[in-house]
Amino acid sequence: MLEPDLRPLAHEVPAGHRWIELSDGRVTVYGVCPPDPFQRCRIEHRLACPNRSLPDLWPWLTDRRSENARRGGNARRTERRHPPEPEPPPEEWPSAG
Repeated sequence: MLEPDLRPLAHEVPAGHRWIELSDGRVTVYGVCPPDPFQRCRIEHRLACPNRSLPDLWPWLTDRRSENARRGGNARRTERRHPPEPEPPPEEWPSAG
């Protein structure tokens, strides 16, 4: 699974971790070195997941993992504090026939 909404410059990601989107919508690992300096790529979610202990591969990725942890923690706290309220029953039930 690829990290959503993260498209770093390909030259900042080591070969073997770059996933390039093809014109038909598929993705493939891009091992060409050096890549085009303006080419963007995708990375695997496991590299940006804050719940996995990985080495500091790239400073920008460590920042992304910290941001994912912060955003995930905020979402969980919000869900716990404000569970969805059930809808009240209608004043008058519709005729079933």
